[in-house]
Formats: sequence, structure tokens, C-alpha cells
Amino acid sequence: MGHAIDVNDLYVSYYGKQVLKKVSFTMEQGRLIGIVGPNGAGKSTLMKAVLGLIPRDRGNVLIDGQPIKNVRSKIAYVPQRATIDWDFPITVLDTVLLGTYPSLGLFKRPKKEHREWAYHCLEKVGMEHFAKNQIGELSGGQQQRVFLARALAQKADTFFLDEPFVGIDVTSEALIIKILKELRDEGKTALVVHHDLTKVKDYFDDLIIVNGEIIGAGAVEKVMVPETMKKAFKAQFSLWDAMEVAPS
Repeated sequence: MGHAIDVNDLYVSYYGKQVLKKVSFTMEQGRLIGIVGPNGAGKSTLMKAVLGLIPRDRGNVLIDGQPIKNVRSKIAYVPQRATIDWDFPITVLDTVLLGTYPSLGLFKRPKKEHREWAYHCLEKVGMEHFAKNQIGELSGGQQQRVFLARALAQKADTFFLDEPFVGIDVTSEALIIKILKELRDEGKTALVVHHDLTKVKDYFDDLIIVNGEIIGAGAVEKVMVPETMKKAFKAQFSLWDAMEVAPS
């Protein structure tokens, strides 16, 4: 297995205010990776900066050993639900079909096999019966499943998901993490911005702990320890005394 992601000396600012500094880490391919930290720590900013969706002050990022512009078609991104216009008049199937566009080429339209593949991806997430529904008619969990199906339709090697479990039902969360683990087992890499620390050990192989900079990065059992968590969460450090976060 090679490196899925190499980040070196990344700095990011918003309106002149530094949000991230001295960010460096390496993650291997075929891993399910969580990104955690307190509110305002820069988790989503880190993901967007790695993807090149926001400007970087400085720093280098490689995906599968290459600049992101060379491998963008093999990267799937699922943004936070709150950033999406759910009133946009598009059906569930057509939403998933968008995932096939990176492989179509300029000005080419999807063919029958692309629509069949999109429908198969809907079946994978249990949403095939909603194919003709408008995306805004769905519940939060259903919407998140559809956007995961869109990512699957892309046939990506690396998946980035920003807070996919916020505001969704338990059944949808269980299904999404099951699919992410299956992707991991196929050799794919997935990075997930996550907030529920009680599930980190069950969900992820590796962890990136961030609070303005990298507090820890590596295998969950090595970095999710009281000392690191106290440093990351500062005022909330007493929570980690009450939780068994040390390796069992």
C-alpha cells in the first residue's frame, strides 16, 4: 500500500485570520480515517484545503502521490448537508447520475449504461424506490444516502465526507458506515469529518485530531489517548477522564 494522502506544512487563513498552521501528516491507502476536534477547530477547513476547494496560504498536498489536479476524477466529495440547496429541482436518480460526469468527458451526455450504474448505486444505499423523487422531499438520512450513492457512482479511489452523520437516523448511519468499511476493504481510502467521539474506535482505523494544527495523527489506538484528547479539547478535558479512551 502506498500513501493515499500527503500533506506538508499546510497553512490556511480566512479574511486574514489564521485557521490552520503547520499541518503535516501522511495517511496510507485502504484506510478509514476520522477527522475530529472541537467546534471551530478547522476540521472542515482542513478537508476543503486538502481538496483545493479553498485557497491555501502555503503547503503541499499529494493524493496518491500526485497533485490533486491530476487525480480529481478519482476523488469523491460529500459536503455538509447544510451547504446544499435542497430546493434545486433535480430527481434522486439524476443527482446520483452526476457522479458519472467526471468520467464522461467534455460535453458528453450519460448513456443507458450510466443510468443503469447510477440506479445500481441507489440500490446499494437502499434508495432505489425514491429514484423519481425530488431530492428535497427526502429526510436527512435519505439525502445523505443519495449523496453517498453519487460518490459511489463516480468509482473514486478516495472519498471525503464532511460530517455525514449529522442530523440523520440511526439506520442510515449504520448503512453508511457499513458501505465505507466495504470500500476500505476493497482498498479505497475514506476521510470523514466526525463529531461523535464515542464511536471513533468502532468506525475508524486512523484518526486525525485537529485544533488549529495537528494534535495527533495515526492509528486510533495510538492517538486517541487521554493526553492527546485533553490537549485537543482543552476546557472539555474532564470528559476524557470520564471516558475510556485509552487502548483497551
